[in-house]
Amino acid sequence: MDVYLIAGITLLVGAAIGYFLGNSLMKKNVANYEEEAKKKSEEILRNATHSAESIKKDKMLEAKEHFLKLKASFDEESNQRKSQILQNEQRVKQMQNQVAQQIEQNKRLENELNLKSTKLNEQIEAAIRKQEEADKLHQQQVIQLEKIANLTAEQAKKELVEALKQEAETKASSYIKQTIEEAKLSATKEAKKIVIETIQRTAAEQAIENCVSVFNIESDEIKGKIIGREGRNIRALEAATGVEVIVDDTPEAIVISSFDPVRREVARLSMHRLVQDGRIHPARIEEVVNKTRKDIDNEIIEIGERTVIDLGIHGLHPELIKMVGRMRFRSSYGQNLLQHSREVAKLCAAMASEMGLNVKLAKRAGLLHDIGKVNNEESDLPHALLGMELAKKYKENPEVCNAIGAHHDEIEMTSLISPIVQVCDAISGSRPGARREMMESYARRLRDLEDLALSFKGVEKCYAIQAGRELRVIVDSENVSDEEANMMSFNISQKIEKEMQYPGQIKVCVIREMRSVNFAK
Repeated sequence: MDVYLIAGITLLVGAAIGYFLGNSLMKKNVANYEEEAKKKSEEILRNATHSAESIKKDKMLEAKEHFLKLKASFDEESNQRKSQILQNEQRVKQMQNQVAQQIEQNKRLENELNLKSTKLNEQIEAAIRKQEEADKLHQQQVIQLEKIANLTAEQAKKELVEALKQEAETKASSYIKQTIEEAKLSATKEAKKIVIETIQRTAAEQAIENCVSVFNIESDEIKGKIIGREGRNIRALEAATGVEVIVDDTPEAIVISSFDPVRREVARLSMHRLVQDGRIHPARIEEVVNKTRKDIDNEIIEIGERTVIDLGIHGLHPELIKMVGRMRFRSSYGQNLLQHSREVAKLCAAMASEMGLNVKLAKRAGLLHDIGKVNNEESDLPHALLGMELAKKYKENPEVCNAIGAHHDEIEMTSLISPIVQVCDAISGSRPGARREMMESYARRLRDLEDLALSFKGVEKCYAIQAGRELRVIVDSENVSDEEANMMSFNISQKIEKEMQYPGQIKVCVIREMRSVNFAK
């Protein structure tokens, strides 16, 4: 028990001694740390002050340099401004001197003008005095002349004017008559010369087309395939193409008949493809015909484009190009319409060049003058007026439109190109061999036309002109009144429609005139 007590006391005494010793050591360490911190802080302050002074010195030097630069630039600018001010002052002094000189010149000119105006005023006054004296003398002379002639001045003027007027009218009438006669002679000669030169410069083919096409085959066995069982193949072909297929005893040939050349060509090409293919039945026939019709449409466009390029015509509407190509498959009295239109275009160009007119417009009008014949849509208008409407629709030149509409005298001509197209159309159509109509049938039709009009009461004379397109009827003015003449024109046209067959239309013109004739003996 005592041993444990002694041990505990010794432990307490050791702990107390350790505490005091540790405390004293800690105080010494703290003191050392404080001294080192003070030394370091003083050293940092010394370094900071040293660096601040060096930075201050550097900034002061930079500020001085910047100030010197600013001062130098300011001095330079101020010197430049001073020099500019001096130059401006010199210019102002020069301008002032110039202004002063101009003022002096103006003063001198003003003095000279004043002198001239005074002289002019004096001359005007002198001229006025002279004019007054001349007027007095003229009045005295007029009074003396009136006394001598027993006429006033107004009466003398009227008599003189009347005499001069009568003399001028006499001379003018004789001059007009002479000029008209000379113009008629020269115009007839010049017109004949132009027409002859135009015809000579244009070479045209003579070709006559038929209304049938012959399809040649290798053997008569193919005829049976084309006819088909109970004729179903040939009926399908006729229904699809709109032509008449004639299979007769003619060896190795089948005849295709139609008034439409396009349909005949479609039927011929379709039959050729069917024979080469060997498969001939109604479904195949419809397929081949549709394909052939598309190929023909493309060929029409190519023909139109090639024709336009050959003639040198530009800017034509695509629909008009198609119509030009469609002319290849149309004919009038056996004359191919495209060849006729090409010929008319060349004739128009030649005639327009002879007359000094627009060759391009004339050629354009000549090519398009018959487009009314190839329009797909049905119309009651004549082909000339229908062609004019189509040309207006596709924005053609007004002169071209008028030439198309007036080439058969349906409307009034408004430009010189219109009579050229009319003349060239007549040249191309009346050329020997151009059309298939026989001379005997042509003359018979004209004679029948005139006889029909002569059968009406009151008709004195009758003339079929314009190749039978116009009938002029001259009636007796004493027996036929104006109302009866109007009614007669209608009756004649109705009778022609009922009793005659003719191409296009016929214009019936009934003429009634009153003539008063006297003789001077």
